[in-house]
Amino acid sequence: QSKGKKPLFVQLVLENIWSLYEAVMRRDKEKIEKIVTSLGLRIGARESRHTDPKVQLNAICSQWLPISDAVLSMVCNKIPSPLDITAERVEKLMSVGARTFDSLPPETRELKSAFMKCSSEETAPVIVFVSKMFPVDAKALPQNKPR
Repeated sequence: QSKGKKPLFVQLVLENIWSLYEAVMRRDKEKIEKIVTSLGLRIGARESRHTDPKVQLNAICSQWLPISDAVLSMVCNKIPSPLDITAERVEKLMSVGARTFDSLPPETRELKSAFMKCSSEETAPVIVFVSKMFPVDAKALPQNKPR
């Protein structure tokens, strides 16, 4: 960077996104057509003629860089396999707050082995782990909204 060179991420990723954004916002039809054909995308006539450039940008980006595929592939590549979890980690996940694993009911402690096996057999118990909860005001819940 000190010699005026751009980082590789900027050269290969960001500049392409910026050039697409700039072409769509400036309504440069030739450049947009070149980008769309080089990426092998099919943009509908409705989106390409829309007066709002964000509609066209959304149509291009949703085909070129679909967020669902990107998130799923990142989760698969970065999150470790559940089969690699240690017994201590399972006990910590199953213990809530100040409770220790040994103080849990015997039925709950028996789930530890099923938790570590990650079996998909029909006889295996289904285990759901909620890792994040968001507080929501009770007034915002559907059953409490005014009619």
